[in-house]
Amino acid sequence: MRFVQGSVTQAHAEAVLAAQGKDIWVVGGGDLAGQFADAELLDEVWVQFAPVTLGSGQPLLPRNLQLEIIDHARNRDFICIRYRVLRETPHP
Repeated sequence: MRFVQGSVTQAHAEAVLAAQGKDIWVVGGGDLAGQFADAELLDEVWVQFAPVTLGSGQPLLPRNLQLEIIDHARNRDFICIRYRVLRETPHP
């Protein structure tokens, strides 16, 4: 695990190099995911819902992303949903 700050494009480039072809997992909340989405650097979004987080009326992600459910599972009181981020042009 590594903590970084600054530009998401720079952080992504560094993470790609460090991952050596493996997947990169970004954790940090909706605004951070939104910054990666703005830079077209998201391929998937994994969400875990717990009953205590529902009902506040706050948006999950502060962006309008087109998502497609590709997997789901239950983990005790949580539901875990994995989404593919859809975009007009595929990202390499």
